[in-house]
Order: sequence, then structure tokens, then C-alpha cells
Amino acid sequence: MWAFVLVVLVLFLIPGPAVFLTITQTVKGGLKGGIITGVGIAVGDLIHTVAAVLGLSAILMTSALAFEIVKYLGAAYLIFLGIKALLEKSKKQEQPEPKNENTASVSFRQALFIELLNPKTALFFLAFLPQFVTNNGTPVVIQLLTLGLIFVLMSILYTTLLAFLTTSLGNKLFSKNSRFSRWQGKVVGTIYIGLGLQLVFQSQK
Repeated sequence: MWAFVLVVLVLFLIPGPAVFLTITQTVKGGLKGGIITGVGIAVGDLIHTVAAVLGLSAILMTSALAFEIVKYLGAAYLIFLGIKALLEKSKKQEQPEPKNENTASVSFRQALFIELLNPKTALFFLAFLPQFVTNNGTPVVIQLLTLGLIFVLMSILYTTLLAFLTTSLGNKLFSKNSRFSRWQGKVVGTIYIGLGLQLVFQSQK
């Protein structure tokens, strides 16, 4: 178990789509948006864990067609979000917070879909979790679900920390910077499109 925790911590130090997504949504929607995004990513990971336990992820590993379909759906969704962010006009401060609740649900939904539509994440759980299963009398299914839950909880803690750090840094650097406010949507959109293109060029192996 401790080996698993240590390996996961090392993996978290390698920036990946979840890191960029959390930072981007924090910049766009504030601390709450970043935390909710992290929760959406974690729920997606939990679903991937259950899929790995049920053997559904094996379909992505063995079927090139299924892998390509999921990959291109995920890439199209990310590129769509990127183009949408690029076309959005910068928000002025006259429109305060009636949409806070709605924004949080949008952040959660986007993060969940992006995580679910990444076939590499499905394959990661299928290949990674079984390496830490031991012959200790506990059913393999229980061990896999436990490992997945630990990963999900650690992921939430990590993305929450990222959101706090991004908010703190953003407040110091950009709080009174109207130029950044005008370019914020373009930066967010560019990151989304970059993640989408990265997904397009992923291979099954």
C-alpha cells in the first residue's frame, strides 16, 4: 500500500492533462471552479477504476476501433471547448455572480467528460492497479477498488492544492491586470486545443 501511495505521488509530480485542466479552470472560474474540476476528474478516474475491475477497459486495449472512437470524441470535445473559449468575449465586472452555481456544474461536467473520453486513462488503470494486488486473501476485486479509491482521494487532494496555489499566484500577478483579463479566454482556449491535439496523436500502445 505504501509503495502504491509513493508511486502515485511521483506520478502526480509529472504534469499531465489533469494538471493543465485544473490550472486552466482555476484561472477561468476561480478557486471553486478549480476544486470542482478536480472532483470531476476524480469521479472520472473512479469510473475508470470500476471499468478496469469489470474488464471494460480491456476492450479499449484490444480493439483499435474502440480506442480511436473514444480518442477522437475526447479530442473533438477538448477542441470544441478551446474554440468556444477563444470566441468568448472577456467578462466585465458588471456581471457578478448569479451564474456561480451553474459555472460549478459546468466545470464538473467538462472535467468528467474530458477524463472519461481519454482512452489512455482507461488503459492506465487497467495496467497500473493490478501491479499492486497482493496474495493476502483479500478478493482481487476489493483490492482493485480500494487502490482506485485511494488514487481518487489523493487526486482530489492534489488538484485542490493546485487550485489553491493557482489562485494565490493569480491574485498576486493578475488581480489588477486588465490586459490579462482580456487575454484570459485566449490562453484557456489555446490550452484546451493543445490538449485536444495531444490526444489526437496518442497511440494505443
